Parts: sequence; structure tokens; C-alpha cells
Amino acid sequence: MTIGVSVGFFSFGMQFNHVVAQSVLCYIAMMLLPQSVMHIGVFGLALTYLVTLHLYRAFMIPEDILYSIDVSGPLMIVTEKISSLACSIYDGRQGNKDKLSDLQKRYMISKPPSALEYFSYLFYFQGVVVGPLSFYKDYIAYVDGTDISKRPEENGVQNNNVYSGSNKFSPFYAVTYKLSVALFWMGFHFTMKPIFPEILNCDPEFIRNNSFLYRFWYMIFSMLCCRAKYYVAFSLGDAICNASGFGFNGYDCKGQPKWNLVTNVNVLGIEGATSPKMYLDNWNIQTAVWLRLVCYDRIPVMKKFATFFLSAMWHGCYPGYYFTFIFANFVSESARNARKKIRPYFQRTRNLQVFYDVLTWLCTHIVISYLVVPFTILHLGQTLTFYTYNMYGCLHVVVFASFFILPFIPAAQSDNKNMSLKSNGTNSRHTVECNNHLPDGTANKSAKSNGIKMD
Repeated sequence: MTIGVSVGFFSFGMQFNHVVAQSVLCYIAMMLLPQSVMHIGVFGLALTYLVTLHLYRAFMIPEDILYSIDVSGPLMIVTEKISSLACSIYDGRQGNKDKLSDLQKRYMISKPPSALEYFSYLFYFQGVVVGPLSFYKDYIAYVDGTDISKRPEENGVQNNNVYSGSNKFSPFYAVTYKLSVALFWMGFHFTMKPIFPEILNCDPEFIRNNSFLYRFWYMIFSMLCCRAKYYVAFSLGDAICNASGFGFNGYDCKGQPKWNLVTNVNVLGIEGATSPKMYLDNWNIQTAVWLRLVCYDRIPVMKKFATFFLSAMWHGCYPGYYFTFIFANFVSESARNARKKIRPYFQRTRNLQVFYDVLTWLCTHIVISYLVVPFTILHLGQTLTFYTYNMYGCLHVVVFASFFILPFIPAAQSDNKNMSLKSNGTNSRHTVECNNHLPDGTANKSAKSNGIKMD
């Protein structure tokens, strides 16, 4: 904890006092508020502090120093930790156990942490600057060593984290791989980003001097250049945690150790994604689990919209965030409906399946790139210039039109029911046996626990 706080002040100077102040205020609220409403009060207090700082950054800091180093990043991570901890305490002490989701059962705890445990969790040095987010129960298991010893069944599923002399445990290969990924994308970012700046997507002169097809291609490639810096930060943070022994997640079906407990990104999964859901399943994974834990599983109505809106608030107060995340809600629903109606037509032969995968891969990256440009340029005027003057709102038209057109597409007649059932059975067995992505060994929980990625 002392090292983490020192790193925070060294990196952000006196700005880091905001992180300390938020942590202290929320701990006092956690101890004093009635347990029945404690999680709501602590969540509201933590988010209010964060949003207030976001508002100050967006509207009070002069534009010429807007992109200087600021403490909002660490404050975002600490907000996630505080709010998830409060919800876990509520689930363990007040929640109706029969109504809790698997994720809530996984992370519920029976008593509030001591001050030392609380501040140690918030300020451990591996993740104090850029994360990744970890959950209190996983952190405590790492501290006391139970993450590498056989643990009792949770939710009826036996964890496969037992360590013996015959098991490989070293994080060397995981750390080496993640550092290699970080170095590759760092080189890509510094080489290509200056050549393809994202701001040209809303530059009137660039738009006038280039064809629509070139601008479309430029949008896709410039967003790849923007993703690179996140790949670097996510992979580097994950590697640092693994190097310290944090992030062990049991063994896969081949007996190989899994170091993905605090993994935030799967680059191959993103770049090879064939649907928006698959793309989001592999992006900012820990934050998505947080969104599920504190929002999606707790509200009775408008779950998706509320979750996307919370994600926008957590990121900041610039209009670009809200353009991205609110439209993402409609993109997600449209893609889900399109998959149900259109995919069966392409499952009759292997060639059709390959064609469908290539087509959906291309469409996914076009739609996601179009979706996230406002996330990178932030400001209202520039966002409107991009969507209206550059792209003519083309994908907005396509997405909203799909809600009216898809219901009229007849359902495909399946000629391969037996083959599909056999394939699904094989996939299910593989998922249960290998279980490579899950924090607690339960089968296929990634589909349930990844925040904004809900069916």
C-alpha cells in the first residue's frame, strides 16, 4: 500500500490527493451507512466524486493543457474497486442469496474489510496507475495464498487451482507474451499514429479533398491506430500483475497455468471478432464485469441502456462518450437481431459459413470504427462534423432501418439440425472442460459476467 501511494504521488503529484480523499470518504460511508442502503450510498458517492472531476476536466481546464497527465485514470479504477466492494458486502450480508446472479455469488463477502485491507486493496502498487481492475475477493485470495491452493466448491463447481509439484506455475511465459504484445503495439502506435491521426476524421479540408471510400478506409485504420495505445496499457498492466504472482486462474484442460484473472484485453479476439458482442467480450474485460456486477444485475428495467449510460459516465463528460455508448446500445440490439435472422441462411455449407464469417468480420470492424470515432475526438462539434459531413450518418440509417426490416425477413429452414446439435454439444463440452477465461471455474460465465455484453 505504501509503495502504491508513493507511486501515485510520484506519477500525479498533488492531484493524487483526489484519489485518497475519495477513498477515505467512501470508507467512512461504508462503515456508517445502514447496510440495507450502504452499497447505493457508497456507489453514488464514489461516482459523484469521479463525475465532478470529469466535469472539471472537461469544462474548466484550458484546451491547450487538456491532454496533459491527470489523475482521472486512477480515480476511475478506484471508483470501480470501491463500488464493487460495497456491492459485494451488500450481497454477502443483505442480499437474497436465491436471487443473486452467479457473478454476485462469486464475489460476495460476509464482512467489511478492515482499514488496512481496504486501503491495501485500493492502492496495491501493481495496479495503482492504470489498473487493471481486480475484485476484492480475488485480491484477498492472492494476498493469503488461496489463489494457488485448492479452494472449496463455489456455486457447486470445484475450482481447479490446486498446486502440486507436477503442475507448472511460473508466470514467465505469460509475462513474456504480454510484454511482447505491449512492445509490438507500442511500436505500431508511435510509427503509425502520427501518420493517421484520428482528428482528420472530422477535418473539413480532409473531407473535401478525399473520396468517401478513402475516408471510410481511413476511419477504420485510424481507429486501429487508436486501439494500439490501449493494447499497450492493458497488456503492460496485466504483465506487471502476473510478474508479481497476481492473476493466476487455475489450469486449463491441457494442464497449462492460466494467468488471465485480471486480463483486460484479448487482442486476437478483438481483431478477429465477427460480431460486436465478440468484439466487446474481449475489450476492457474487467470493467465490463464491473458494469455487470454493479449495474446490469441490479436494476429491473432498461438494463442494457442503463449499463451503457453508466459506462459513458464512468469514462467522462465529453459528448463523444455519450454518442458512442448510447448508439452502442442500438448497435448491440441490431446485431443480435440480425444474427438470429440472417445467420441460419449461411449455415448450410462450409463455403457459406466461411463467407458469412468474413462478411461479419468486415462489418463488425466497420461498425465499431464508426461507433468509436466520437470516443476519440470527444467534442460535440467535431463529432457532428464526422457523422454528418464525413459519413452522412450512413450507419445510423442502416442500424435504425434494421429494426423495421429484420422482422419481415422469413426464418430460415434448418437442414442441418443434427449437425448443429452435434456441433453445439462439442462446443459445450469443450467450454466446460477447458474453461480458459473464467475467474472461478464455472462454465461459460464470461457470457454472463461481461458487463455491457448482454444477449
